[in-house]
Amino acid sequence: METLELKNVLIQRIESINDISFLEAIKTILDAKTESKTLILTDELKKEIFNSKKEIEKGLFIEQRELDKEIKKWLKKE
Repeated sequence: METLELKNVLIQRIESINDISFLEAIKTILDAKTESKTLILTDELKKEIFNSKKEIEKGLFIEQRELDKEIKKWLKKE
């Protein structure tokens, strides 16, 4: 059975169902499959990401290994 044919069969079968619980169960399955995986960013977050990229381009960052070393030094001083 081809995709379009299967879709039509499912649509016809769903149209004949009157059980609200069953229809809600079908909706839950469909929602899980079709939920958007796109992350919506606010303008503020977009600006922060843009600024962070600019800082990285300028070399204004520290690598995790170096940061871990600095933290260990700070902790030893206490």
